[in-house]
Amino acid sequence: MKLLSIEYIPGQEFEALGMVKGAVVQTKNFGKDFMAGMKTLVGGEIAAYTEMLNEARQIAVKRMVDEAKEMGADAVIGIRYGSAQMMSGAAEVVAYGTAVRFK
Repeated sequence: MKLLSIEYIPGQEFEALGMVKGAVVQTKNFGKDFMAGMKTLVGGEIAAYTEMLNEARQIAVKRMVDEAKEMGADAVIGIRYGSAQMMSGAAEVVAYGTAVRFK
């Protein structure tokens, strides 16, 4: 399945099937959350949170693709991501776009 952030597919005719989305709320375990808190004292990247958000994006995209496949889509265009902090150490990640079928 093609996944594109642009709103069209050059040279490809398609019909829009509708919006599809995938969402996940993910957290790290207490030990990693504690160590991330310690990292804020010295600065730098908090690798545990970067890893958590990467995992969450992968899950959200998979759920979005699964929804698109159920609709019979060949691609999802106009893909966007959103995220929000739910509580300390937990984030919601949403992936959404338009499912399309090639003509």
